[in-house]
Amino acid sequence: MIDSATHDGRGIAAVSGKKVFVAGALPGETVRFIRRKSRRNYDEAELLEVIEASADRITAKCEAFGRCGGCSLQHVSEQYQRDIKEQTLRDNLERIAKVEPESWLAPMTSPVWNYRRRARLAVKDVAAKGRVLVGFRERHAPFITDMHRCEVLAEPIDGLLDELSDLIGKLSIRARLPQIEVAVAENGVALVFRVLDPPDDADKRLLSAFGAAHTLRIYLQPAGLDSLQLLYPQTLDASLYYTLSDFDIKIEFEPIDFVQVNNEINQRMVAFAIAQLQPGADDRVLDLFCGIGNFSLPLARYAGTVLGVEGDKNLVARAAANAERNDLHNVEFRVADLNKIDGSEAWVKAGCNRLLLDPARSGAAEIVARMNLLGPERIVYVSCHPGTLARDAATLVHDHGYRLEAAGIIDMFPHTAHVESIAIFNHS
Repeated sequence: MIDSATHDGRGIAAVSGKKVFVAGALPGETVRFIRRKSRRNYDEAELLEVIEASADRITAKCEAFGRCGGCSLQHVSEQYQRDIKEQTLRDNLERIAKVEPESWLAPMTSPVWNYRRRARLAVKDVAAKGRVLVGFRERHAPFITDMHRCEVLAEPIDGLLDELSDLIGKLSIRARLPQIEVAVAENGVALVFRVLDPPDDADKRLLSAFGAAHTLRIYLQPAGLDSLQLLYPQTLDASLYYTLSDFDIKIEFEPIDFVQVNNEINQRMVAFAIAQLQPGADDRVLDLFCGIGNFSLPLARYAGTVLGVEGDKNLVARAAANAERNDLHNVEFRVADLNKIDGSEAWVKAGCNRLLLDPARSGAAEIVARMNLLGPERIVYVSCHPGTLARDAATLVHDHGYRLEAAGIIDMFPHTAHVESIAIFNHS
């Protein structure tokens, strides 16, 4: 019998006094499982059979669900998934930050299938199966899932896994091609083939023909990110881009650049964040962890000045170029490692009265520790990890006197256990 569940959809059973986490099992269910990993205080198990099902269980859409590690929540309704994620955020804020928002925001949602415009697909030539596998890693093992399509990948990549498998199986370097990066833009789709050995001329012809047949941009990446090479077509009329239509912004990006995975959620998230930040003509806004300008550029439509700061020099260069293309002259960008600031930086001393934070999973500890130097009246914090958001919220509220005005989840990754959220802080 499953007694309770974790935030990522694993049921918890107590067997002989030891907890067992059963992936895919729901509270109240009677199940059969097999232990896969033994830990000191708990075991991890694979679900074999549901003997008595919960009323909350639904049939997963994807044939590979249960084996593929990409999704963990397809077996429950969309509302149930959001309830789990919201409870995770609530629990983290209560347990770590010892704070509750003055109001809870309604979950930010969008269509839950074919939403994923950025992905990294693993590739492996498996002799025992007589084919090349293309997909995501398995849930319980470091192998690649034998899958034929992916319901969350954006079109047309969702239905191209078998054709990619056949393509790579014909290459001379089929055993030396470990991954494919996927980038879907409004004006095209790019595939970046990571190659450990250079493809020969025949390989290049096959890859180019695949690009032509499916109207794809084909790139090779023989080494680091700076080694990206366009293979097909030989020249491009335009870079990949997406638009933020509410702000008349067009953002160009390279296929290896970080962009938010879910386009529709990103549109809503940017609009909501800017509305909450309330920038005006007299405001100086800081956008930290700014990337290619996803928030900075639309903020510049309203604020007096905007400074975007990012640790990756290539993304900063892209952001500056995007500002110029959008004819924005009140926004600047600079390179800085935001995990190593000490408060002596000129831009920190200059401060701001509006702050947008969108850090990686590690959060923004160094920034929030120095919030007294920056001095913003209002902060919008976009988070991809509820634990680090809660840690930083504790610092803002208990050490710097901010109020947690509102918080809520952003369903950026439906059917997965990823908990994205947004929090609004005010100093008054």
